[in-house]
Amino acid sequence: MNKQPRVVVTGIGIVSSIGTGRKPFWKALTAGTSGISRITTFDTTGFKCQFGGEVHDFSPERYIEKRRVKFLGRASQLAIAASSLAIEDAGLVPDSIAHSKTAVLLGTTMGEKPLEDLVQSWVKVGIRDLDRRRILQASANNLSANVALYFKTKGQNYLFPTACAAGNYAIGYGYDLIRNDGIDYVLAGGSDAFFYVAYIGFQRLYAMSPDRCQPFDKNRKGMMLGEGSGMLILERLESALDRGADIYAEVLGYGLSCDAFHPTAPDPVGLAKSMKNALAQSGLTYTDVDLICSHGTGTPSNDKAEAQAIKSVFKDRAKRIPANSIKSMLGHCMGAASAIEAASCCLAIKDGIIPPTINYETPDPECDIDCVPNIARKKTVNVALNNGFAFGGNNSCLVLRKFKK
Repeated sequence: MNKQPRVVVTGIGIVSSIGTGRKPFWKALTAGTSGISRITTFDTTGFKCQFGGEVHDFSPERYIEKRRVKFLGRASQLAIAASSLAIEDAGLVPDSIAHSKTAVLLGTTMGEKPLEDLVQSWVKVGIRDLDRRRILQASANNLSANVALYFKTKGQNYLFPTACAAGNYAIGYGYDLIRNDGIDYVLAGGSDAFFYVAYIGFQRLYAMSPDRCQPFDKNRKGMMLGEGSGMLILERLESALDRGADIYAEVLGYGLSCDAFHPTAPDPVGLAKSMKNALAQSGLTYTDVDLICSHGTGTPSNDKAEAQAIKSVFKDRAKRIPANSIKSMLGHCMGAASAIEAASCCLAIKDGIIPPTINYETPDPECDIDCVPNIARKKTVNVALNNGFAFGGNNSCLVLRKFKK
């Protein structure tokens, strides 16, 4: 019986509100830099929250031929840019991706921006006068399709619409494809641009903070919306070693749970189940984990439920394991969130630095975990657990480990 290959992360590509590219992103993240600013993408007049993690100074022409940019929505532009950065970071070139068996796996919450534009045009001009090309551009699966077409990949091409957990779903499935289907490389991650519909939706759920995100703080008022893309290159360990690639981390496994819950009141039992499943698939126990990258949205019920779940799974170690939330700096990047957070786990493992949870002021007895308040921490991280929890109980947790021969 053939032994299944080990799967490693060799490339990281990030487009975010605090920096584009691995090095600028990581420098800003470990410094506790906030990417929250006043939203300019659309008019926020009259709303309680007018701030978010908007990506500024992003020029798609740096990564995409100018003639092709106009046919791509912003979410696709972000995803292609992050993919290009990940390919370069892995020491690969687009031709090597195109001539290998490469899969593209992309998570999202809202899909592509033309969908929103299409609905607004429909209301204004009626369906008979809509440009047919815009209808084709509005399909959610265009996100992964556009990345696959751009890099001319020959493997599977899937979109994961599992909202805030979608990035972890994509990376987890990429792990399966390399182990079981003979895929050479996987471009896995997530992408979401600012969507007016999402902004309105979270406002109507009373889930938004008026000014800042304070995960696990007693006086937290809600989440901030963010945008961006995070993409990872996954490949077989043998392949990475043969070409002398730098290895950020090894993917050990992932765990899912699909326990339905009300959007603003997650079920701690379901959250705990996904963490337990991830550890079980990875062959680890709760005593092996050095870092939890929490979902940490900053909403009262989500943070309370996650803290309860962490205490349920990690027992006597729950208050001693660092459990940071980088959403305090980026906002909630929706389908890109857990992918960007997975990248932060890889970098924490590689560099031995845990990014902080900023804006933390007042401890909450119901969230009495170590959220790494305000200042980054130097610590050896051998195993990281990345939490991604989504509406409807689409929970996913990813386990990453320091590479050891």
